[in-house]
Amino acid sequence: MLNKILFLLVVLLSNIIQGITGFAGTVLAMPVSTLLVGFETAKPILNVLGILAGLYIVITSYKNIDKREFLKITCVMVFGIVGGMFLKGLFTGNPTLMYRLLGAIVIAVGTVGIIKSFIKKKDGDADKKQNPVLSYSLLITSGIVHGMFVCGGPLLVSYLTGRLKDKDKFRATISAVWVVLNTVIMIDDIRAGYFSKELVILLAVSAAVMFAAMAIGSVLYKKMSRELFMKITFVLLIISGISLFIK
Repeated sequence: MLNKILFLLVVLLSNIIQGITGFAGTVLAMPVSTLLVGFETAKPILNVLGILAGLYIVITSYKNIDKREFLKITCVMVFGIVGGMFLKGLFTGNPTLMYRLLGAIVIAVGTVGIIKSFIKKKDGDADKKQNPVLSYSLLITSGIVHGMFVCGGPLLVSYLTGRLKDKDKFRATISAVWVVLNTVIMIDDIRAGYFSKELVILLAVSAAVMFAAMAIGSVLYKKMSRELFMKITFVLLIISGISLFIK
């Protein structure tokens, strides 16, 4: 019971940040949630919460969605997601290895994010076009990681940075992407039989907590520095990633 209460606390805090950044909720919550309630409970619940969080932002900011980028991202990433689902099946029966891999990915994301956040860009850097090979590689890799762990957000952020300079367009577009892609993953989770009665009850409570967190995050988004929260998020990612190696 205590673990479930702590899980709900993780959902609250991570989705406050999700409301501010538009992407960090699931990747921040997944490592700790995996330790608290197990991967087969954490993944389907956090995935559905990702859909609901995305809908929350899309409904209130749908006019800011960049339709061209949205279509490009979803079409490319869906191939990576299918690959990620296949790779996830290879870890069946070896949860420790899966936890270590997730921890390594999260630590890497946090470390790269911190380094980038403290490097000042030179004038004109933001206008440079991204190499097409790098762009599609980021999207495919993001899809693979998302298909395995529902944690592809940071790689997608790397792709979108510089492409969508307006923070409202960035937040709305990335949220719309999660609605579509997480729905694909949810269908696979239903097929796999993850949604037991107990899980659905925990999901319902988690959803109520998430909506409260998103409301708080939306208020903070308008009043506080997104860049500061990004830095805090990357530090927390490293800490949560390390926790998976201590398990």
